[in-house]
Amino acid sequence: MAQTNISIRMDAELKRQFEEFCSDIGMSMTTAFTVFAKKAVRENKIPFEVGGDIPNEETRRALEEARMGIGLSKAYTSVDEMMEDLLNAED
Repeated sequence: MAQTNISIRMDAELKRQFEEFCSDIGMSMTTAFTVFAKKAVRENKIPFEVGGDIPNEETRRALEEARMGIGLSKAYTSVDEMMEDLLNAED
């Protein structure tokens, strides 16, 4: 198959970081871009989610509380203990 060259413009720091990443996983930038292109063509889509949804303050707070274990449901040591609690719960 004939080869061709492409030129990509990107921020110099991003390029440095990407080169380092590629090196860390044992491939060149050329190989990484080729893998991306082949997967995109095979799947007929960008092979990862592209979006800009940044969690709002309420969501960030909920995520942090979950990380700290705040507001999580009770932990049970057995199914019987859980069922007893569920059956005795007020409606």
